[in-house]
Amino acid sequence: MSIERQEIGQRMSRIVIHNDTVYLCGQVAKDAAAGIKEQTATMLEKVDALLQQAGSDREHILSATLYIRDMKDFAEMNEVWDSWVPEGHAPARACVEARMARPELLVEVSVIAALKK
Repeated sequence: MSIERQEIGQRMSRIVIHNDTVYLCGQVAKDAAAGIKEQTATMLEKVDALLQQAGSDREHILSATLYIRDMKDFAEMNEVWDSWVPEGHAPARACVEARMARPELLVEVSVIAALKK
């Protein structure tokens, strides 16, 4: 049993790979001053980059947990999410309203994916 950690910091690793499963740390927007659609889009761009680095992609996402500051933004966030998820490859997903680490953050995602073989 091996555990591979990438981009290891004091508090967390950005990527952990174990038994052909990729775990990403929570991802937030590049620009926290943007609206919900832009925050969601740039957050998902970061997920794409990390999955590629780990040897996976969106078609291999097993599970995603979305944290949203206010459910009033749920529909707009889902517009971006739905266009990002490849048809036929929707992961198991949960979305919960949560207080964020910084008040300007509107959304965060935590992703678990399989490695591509």
